[in-house]
Amino acid sequence: MTTQDLVQQIRMKKSFLCIGLDTDLEKIPTHLLQEEDPIFEFNKAIIDATNHLCVAYKPNIAFYEAYGIKGWKSLQRTIEYLNDRYPEQFTIADAKRGDIGNTSARYAKAFFEDLNFDSITIAPYMGKDSVEPFLSFENKHTILLALTSNVGAFDFQTKKIDGIELYKEVLQTSKSYKGAHNLMYVVGATKAEYLKEIREIIPNNFLLVPGVGAQGGSLEEVCEHGITPDIGLLVNSSRGIIYASTGTDFAKAAANKASDLQVQMQKELESRNLL
Repeated sequence: MTTQDLVQQIRMKKSFLCIGLDTDLEKIPTHLLQEEDPIFEFNKAIIDATNHLCVAYKPNIAFYEAYGIKGWKSLQRTIEYLNDRYPEQFTIADAKRGDIGNTSARYAKAFFEDLNFDSITIAPYMGKDSVEPFLSFENKHTILLALTSNVGAFDFQTKKIDGIELYKEVLQTSKSYKGAHNLMYVVGATKAEYLKEIREIIPNNFLLVPGVGAQGGSLEEVCEHGITPDIGLLVNSSRGIIYASTGTDFAKAAANKASDLQVQMQKELESRNLL
């Protein structure tokens, strides 16, 4: 999927919502546990109920790998279902990979070719040769971790080197990578006050913004500092949507939560004449 395709979907749906599929067998409704593939059945129900309200889905790969080959099969069924039934959805493999060149090339092949995700999250710590193998895939997107929403982000990401915060160095340096036009970045909603300076470095790239909802990030603040003429934002909510109910009405409850966010997003877009 191209960036232009994504922008078109955002404007059509009046939403820049990404739904995280952090599917945990200990949290999904118990009536699904009798199914042959409860993870997939849960994901399918969530997707069917919410696809008209969002533009992206983000399976967190750890939640599938934790269940071994069965979990990997559930992931494969989920991405195949999305690509077959809802090809307009932007898909994100939240895998946080990043290794030396040959290894990164294999990770890229696994997620971009075999599973056919549109994008993948990447840890940039090992530098250019760990990122560029992902950037070599046309119309596939590499989402670098820049400034994350967790408490430990302050351990390294905001430390200064020669007077410049490390996350700013990641942003600036990555712009020189071969294939950098395919870059997006993770910036946590709980760090919304940093967005103004971030946009000075990368004024047009899409940002994947976790932390709205269960983690307490403000959608209004994210939009105030991070939105661009082409929107440039994918705001993710995971637990706040998919675990809105643990009963048989879980999919409807998820849709209600997603709808609340979509309405807020529409207001933000309309107030800035971006539709």
